[in-house]
Amino acid sequence: MVEDNQIKAEVSPFAIREGEIKTFDGKDGYVSMNQIVQKINLGHINEIHFEILKLVNEFEFITSRQLLQMLKYKNIDIKSQDKLNNKLEQCIKSKLLTRYYFSSEGGNGIYRIYCLEKMGKYLLESREIETKWQPSDNIKPVPMIKKRLAGNQVLIAYLRKVKSFTSYIVKPALTAKSLGKVFKATGGAVKLTKNNKSIEFVFEVIRREDEWKKKLVDKMKLYKDFYENFVTMDSGFKTIPQLIIVCEDEKHTAETFKEIVINRLEIEQIKLYFTTDLRQNSDTLENTLIQFVIDENGKYKMENVDLKLLSI
Repeated sequence: MVEDNQIKAEVSPFAIREGEIKTFDGKDGYVSMNQIVQKINLGHINEIHFEILKLVNEFEFITSRQLLQMLKYKNIDIKSQDKLNNKLEQCIKSKLLTRYYFSSEGGNGIYRIYCLEKMGKYLLESREIETKWQPSDNIKPVPMIKKRLAGNQVLIAYLRKVKSFTSYIVKPALTAKSLGKVFKATGGAVKLTKNNKSIEFVFEVIRREDEWKKKLVDKMKLYKDFYENFVTMDSGFKTIPQLIIVCEDEKHTAETFKEIVINRLEIEQIKLYFTTDLRQNSDTLENTLIQFVIDENGKYKMENVDLKLLSI
């Protein structure tokens, strides 16, 4: 597997590209449960396949590279990316998983996206593993899937590279009390612990999708409500969590901050931090956060946040 620091991309693979569509790359046709049971009895579907299914179920959409990183984190010996790809192909042929890629006028995407299929749901439920998958999940639009993939990348970077990492939640639900709405942080959340003190980071992924500025404003109104009315144990948080906004690139970060300021959606209870997709590829995450401060001329400027808590 190519290590993060060997990736030389200048544009995030999870950034929105004009005219991009999701293209089916799975298997058509019918597979019966009797065929699946026979494959299990013969050992063609084994525990590693179940571990793959559990991860895909947990993350909803995930790339093969992200799967390999998570399997290694869980100390599941998959040998190599090629070996994993073979297992994934078996899951596709058995209709346990399905697969997509993104395509546009500029060509096809360099990675495949995996998600559950009906037979995969049945196998997980046979082991009393909860799954909320339904067929309509697999027709979610490109921006929604890319937000999930970018969020996966952040969570995996923290669990691999931050010594104080304790746990993660893929889809944390928060409550905006005044607005009476429950909403989810699109990038997930992590818990970090050092010297018996814990802090939780909540990640919101922003993409340059259609009407992205309006969607940003609507989401920030929910966050503002959540933070202004926060008390201990709201949405399961013992202390007020730190919000980090994940953008496509540095320019997008400035554009996002500008929209927040123009619409007066700053949150007084916390410092607002930002990061980008490609910053997660750094060897250490100590300098991956961004904040905006007012300079001597009264204008906002972008600066890196040096946070030792994120050391490796």
